[in-house]
Amino acid sequence: MDVDEVRRWDIRAVQSSVEFVSQVTRDDLKRATPCAQWTLGELLDHMTVQHRGFAAAAAGGGPDPSNWRPHASADPVAAYRSAADTVIEAFARNGVGERQFWLPEISTEFPFPAAIAVGFHFLDYVVHSWDVARSLGLDFAPESGMVAAVLPIARLVPDGADRLREGAAFAPGLPTDPDAADFGAVLSLLGRSPHWHPEYEAGRV
Repeated sequence: MDVDEVRRWDIRAVQSSVEFVSQVTRDDLKRATPCAQWTLGELLDHMTVQHRGFAAAAAGGGPDPSNWRPHASADPVAAYRSAADTVIEAFARNGVGERQFWLPEISTEFPFPAAIAVGFHFLDYVVHSWDVARSLGLDFAPESGMVAAVLPIARLVPDGADRLREGAAFAPGLPTDPDAADFGAVLSLLGRSPHWHPEYEAGRV
């Protein structure tokens, strides 16, 4: 996938996440999420700082991890909307497609080409849209084109022992049909049960 295509899909994914986050009330912030170690409020803090970190990377920020540290907000929904606007604007700037992105949460030794970095962000926000929706007891069924775009990226995420370490980005993958091409396959590859509901916790971010 070229950088312009992945940027277009990333905008759609971020906009979907904003639609669900905008429905979050203060009483919802303690809800469980598919990210087993986080409440919905903590997940929103994570999602917000990830937008800000990726925006800083798009602007040429180096490997300094300070842009990636979460900060609690008095109004997490407003903070999230602002951060979403920031990252969309950052990715849309001229020349960003030719940049190298430093992503210190993944590596402080080398940067990533823009298409790969934005692909990581796209994958996160398709899945985080589902995380927020499910935490609220809502459904998120991304359009077929989005699923077709994100599934190859999900298949490239390494599985194995690294996913068991504290702070791992994803839980170990769940069994799935290798020929499956639906959104459930994306979730299973990333260690999330497609059947998760707020009454129990399964998987991690």
